[in-house]
Amino acid sequence: MATKTKNLLRLLKIMARLRGPDGCPWDREQTHQSIRHNLIEECYEAIDALDEKKMDAFRDELGDLLLQVVFHAQMASEDGKFDFDAVAKSISDKLVHRHPHVFGKAKASNSAEVLQQWEAIKKLEKKSTSIVHVEDLPKHLPALLKADKVQRKVARVGFDWKRVGDVVAKVEEEMREVKHALASKNRKHFEEELGDLLFAAVNLARFKELQAEELLNRSTAKFIKRFQQIEKAVHASGRRLEDCTPKELDALWESAKRTMVPPRKRTRSRRAAQTK
Repeated sequence: MATKTKNLLRLLKIMARLRGPDGCPWDREQTHQSIRHNLIEECYEAIDALDEKKMDAFRDELGDLLLQVVFHAQMASEDGKFDFDAVAKSISDKLVHRHPHVFGKAKASNSAEVLQQWEAIKKLEKKSTSIVHVEDLPKHLPALLKADKVQRKVARVGFDWKRVGDVVAKVEEEMREVKHALASKNRKHFEEELGDLLFAAVNLARFKELQAEELLNRSTAKFIKRFQQIEKAVHASGRRLEDCTPKELDALWESAKRTMVPPRKRTRSRRAAQTK
């Protein structure tokens, strides 16, 4: 254990030195608020490395993320609020308390039972009768992730659809309501119905064990690649995008779609066209 904690203790000493009287001017000037954005940025960078399966980079990014925890703990320690040891104790106590099937006498035979037990324990801790705790939903959590989190919470207590067809029907219902609101020219009504449609789409992804946030990120990345191909084609012709007509841009978009479709998918599309 001493060997495993050696580098962690070294990191804590380095951080204390950086914040000390003879430390780094920049590090000494920082506050919780001045580096708060780094928590989010470092987390996303770690996820990027993981998604790209670059494990060495993932290791380094996890280190950067750990640095943020150590940095904030050091500043809190200087203010007499808490230190890194208190942070570690807090999460350790929480893990033990919320896993009574491991550290106690409770039973949980599958992950679904574990999650139900987890929520039940949280309700007792917070002395609340609600399964959806507002305090559990960070203000800065992306909207798609927040919707997914709420939906998964209520699904654990049985508030969920039975069949995927019912979820699809709900999406279609919300789409009809969006069209109706748009036709009514009532902007507030349209905004509400469009939000309901997005919520229903997240629910469909969640029901099929997908993350709407990841799906939208993929679609956005796909759009960027296709649009960049349009830009290259236009610039290669010596023109600017602003000089192209909507019809020309549409044609370039369709061309980009065809060239970027995976070979197997193109083959199926060609066969489908031949049978029509």
